[in-house]
Amino acid sequence: MILDHILSCRTLSITGMAKNTGKTVTLNYLLDRLQERGTRVAVTSIGIDGEKTDQVTQTEKPEIELYEGTLFVTSEYHYRQRQLLSEIVDLSDDSTSLGRLVTARVLHRGKVILSGPATTGGVRRVLDRMGEYGVELTIVDGALSRKSHAAPTITDGLILSTGAAIAPDLNTIVKKTSELYALMQLPEYETDKADELLQIENGIFAMENGNPVSLNIPSSLLSDKYKTELFAHGNQLFISGILTDMMLNFLKMQPEAKGCAVVVKDFTKIFVSPMTLRLFQSKGGRLCVLKRPNLLAVTVNPVAPSGFELPSSLLVEAMERVFPVPVYDVVSGNNNSKGE
Repeated sequence: MILDHILSCRTLSITGMAKNTGKTVTLNYLLDRLQERGTRVAVTSIGIDGEKTDQVTQTEKPEIELYEGTLFVTSEYHYRQRQLLSEIVDLSDDSTSLGRLVTARVLHRGKVILSGPATTGGVRRVLDRMGEYGVELTIVDGALSRKSHAAPTITDGLILSTGAAIAPDLNTIVKKTSELYALMQLPEYETDKADELLQIENGIFAMENGNPVSLNIPSSLLSDKYKTELFAHGNQLFISGILTDMMLNFLKMQPEAKGCAVVVKDFTKIFVSPMTLRLFQSKGGRLCVLKRPNLLAVTVNPVAPSGFELPSSLLVEAMERVFPVPVYDVVSGNNNSKGE
């Protein structure tokens, strides 16, 4: 049963590979089962989750329903739009573009839109605070996007949601998920400064004698304009934001590429094609992460918004060949022969 894989955690991320891969369905499924068990749960989100209609595709989305006793963290703006009865337990100094963060307890079940912390540090502060309210498990709802934070890294466990929305054929879905899993397995960079580095939100740093040194380069997207500064303190580089093909292509052309280590927070920060990564590595470079995720399970959605649909059992079996963890379709109850 999928709950058996998460109940040993105090914090959990649910991350979708793309829109419509079943992330919110997975969240609602877990909330239902955890409520049946009497587990004290808190939930928040990176980005906005729980809207009835996707603002980009204009397709219908599953809403988030919370039960009595559940704590949730959302912005002031979306707290006012809640369709449930609740009491505020904390009004944070942390603020987003949608207002301050509100922590509230559900008094009568209903629906809510979640829009949580805007930074990795904000996510960590929410997670640290939940123990004060008797919470046994805090769930962070997120997605793989250039605006995501490092929640899969700073939580105890990760559930990944994938599915037919990735591509209109099974072979491409398998290829893309295999490429993602390869990024999840990148080696961890050896440093005792990992916690400090995870708090950094912007810029490129050199790792000199184990210590981060700011290069005063605000983004990897501007690396070509700061060529002389980039290797001023050696060729061990920590990139606090996203890593793109442009950055690796630039680095592989430099004499310092041989022996160069590029470090990012975690796999969610990497937006690099497999070919670009292989070329960088062939020049003697290596890509590392501060922390690998603790992948606990994978959930699949066999139906795409376009109408393309795969047999659930076929998709589950294909994903089980990619990931060495249990794979579930929480709607059909299918997880091959393991049983739910």
